[in-house]
Amino acid sequence: MFTEEQKNILPRANIHLERLSEERVFEIAHRQVDEGTLSDNELVEFLKIANALYRGGHQIITDAEYDFTFIAELRVRHPSHPFLQVVEPESAYVGKTVDLPVRMLSTEKAYTHDEIKAWVGRIRKAANETGIEFSNLIFRVTPKLDGFAAYDDGQRLYTRGDGRRGTDITRVFDRGLVVANDGKRGLGAGEIVVRKDYFDEYLSPYFENTRNFQASVVKEKELEEHAAKAIIDKAAVFYPFALLPSWEKTYQELESDYENIITSAWNSVEFDVDGVILEICNDELKRVMGATRHHYRWQIAFKKNVENARVKVLRVLPQTSRSGRINPVAEIEPTRLSGAMIKRATAHHYGMVNANGIGSGAVIELTRSGEVIPKIVKVIVPAEPDIPEICPSCKSDLIWDGDYLYCTNNIECPAQIAHTIEHFFKTLGNVDGFGSATIEKFYNHGIRSVFEVYGKTTADFQGMGFGPKQSENLYNELIRSRLEKIEDWRFLAAFGVFRMGTGNCERLLSHHPLEDLFNLDNEHIVAIEGFAEKTAEFVVKGLNRIQGIFNSIYNLGFNLERTPLVLDSNFPEITTPISGKLIVFTGAMTHGSRSDMQAEAKRLGAKVGSSVTGKTDLLVAGENVGATKITDAEARGVSVITEEQYLALIRKVVASS
Repeated sequence: MFTEEQKNILPRANIHLERLSEERVFEIAHRQVDEGTLSDNELVEFLKIANALYRGGHQIITDAEYDFTFIAELRVRHPSHPFLQVVEPESAYVGKTVDLPVRMLSTEKAYTHDEIKAWVGRIRKAANETGIEFSNLIFRVTPKLDGFAAYDDGQRLYTRGDGRRGTDITRVFDRGLVVANDGKRGLGAGEIVVRKDYFDEYLSPYFENTRNFQASVVKEKELEEHAAKAIIDKAAVFYPFALLPSWEKTYQELESDYENIITSAWNSVEFDVDGVILEICNDELKRVMGATRHHYRWQIAFKKNVENARVKVLRVLPQTSRSGRINPVAEIEPTRLSGAMIKRATAHHYGMVNANGIGSGAVIELTRSGEVIPKIVKVIVPAEPDIPEICPSCKSDLIWDGDYLYCTNNIECPAQIAHTIEHFFKTLGNVDGFGSATIEKFYNHGIRSVFEVYGKTTADFQGMGFGPKQSENLYNELIRSRLEKIEDWRFLAAFGVFRMGTGNCERLLSHHPLEDLFNLDNEHIVAIEGFAEKTAEFVVKGLNRIQGIFNSIYNLGFNLERTPLVLDSNFPEITTPISGKLIVFTGAMTHGSRSDMQAEAKRLGAKVGSSVTGKTDLLVAGENVGATKITDAEARGVSVITEEQYLALIRKVVASS
């Protein structure tokens, strides 16, 4: 059962046992329950519990088990599940919750050199499109600290929280915690860490692990004497990422000595490290590449956790996706790999199955690298390939398109219809109980669209074979999904338009309101930064395809939180003194939070950057801004104004709007 410390952590993190009992949680944690047998809701609830307890210093599973077993299972089932798209929150601590000065996102992970190369390929493409010479681009490699993430703005220290809002834990500096390497305060993001040798010698008898110690340093209660001594001895420090030892050179130099550089970075500090961070150093390219809701695109973490195994294929099963593509999944003899029992692996596409002889009796080599379903590296002993001739869902004939097999019966194919309905509720994220088993029962009773689901009553659900309580819950959840506030970009993403994930939906809706989307043509969409011509073509066709069902569902009345509109500098609706200008805000603001001022600037037609470049027009300086930043901006020809001067500039516009 939970310890007292664990029982205290969960409510602080706003986590309550709903579908799982304490006993069930520990059965799952001790692998007495196969993760594959958990429902989607049970799996997500367990992940939330495990994350909160790990970050609170009292874990029930290891970081590796979390990543390679449970996160991997969710990613296999639902690659775009909302839980995978957000920053995993730090446990809440006593203190004032405030907006973070900057967003603190998670980091995209890679587990092989090839995955790093693929990331570099995206960097190269963005550089070419921006007119930046890739060969001159500098890459920075640093160790990835395994500590307690925090942000120091010089006045306050914040937990990472959910990446947007954190808790004020400035008390740790008041207790004597110092910045590593005799550094100064105010260097931004970093981690609270403790020297490995010191922990092993002096702290291990009193703390279960370093995470447990780090959490104790942050808590409001009086410090345990051994933790206090670690701070006095400067064995525990706040280590800003800016002060980490780093390797900075071109990609050509990185690639020529990759293994040595990674190994050197990994071993360059005397603290716990769980990987290596690679990032680009060009501020302009960082701005262009931007971020998802989960991680920055210009940064990646390399983590070593790759295992291989040779196994026999039992059979290859075809599965029909929402788009009609038939995906091959190889069922294999059960094999333990990276801490999990593996029973299936992806064969990528049927072109690979056919060319390599993947079928019953084949012997294959698998690799499980990180948070992904195991991949087939190569075929050791080929067999007769298992190639389906008909759709496993609707029995329609299949067609080849390159390496892929497709079912073209998108109107009546049960799998495509069911996946479309399930995708809607999964992406909406504010409704429970609409998993694959429920959707399958809907289909078997003649339901073919989300709109039809919303038309059902409690009595209708009972008529389909659901119990009285479940029927009532389903009906109430549908009502809740319409009454509870939800972002308009999430609502749009739920319709599953090709290449319109949550990030692109938010980007599109920041330029055009929801009601205007179906009047857009390719030119309107290409004018938005981040949309290429091919993507725009797909988006317009996709929007036309869903227009009817979209209007039907939209008219049911959802409580949509509107994305603030950014005035497009190509088609401005109003002219303001800052229209079209690229503005960077720095320092502590008194007019409002920095994020509020950034949103206001966008509403007035400005573009907002996160760092000063040669293209920056204005640097708005609040309080406690270093002289170096001001000097650097002026050297680049950037106008520097105070917050009061900026407010005077926009005051008339703000007052009249």
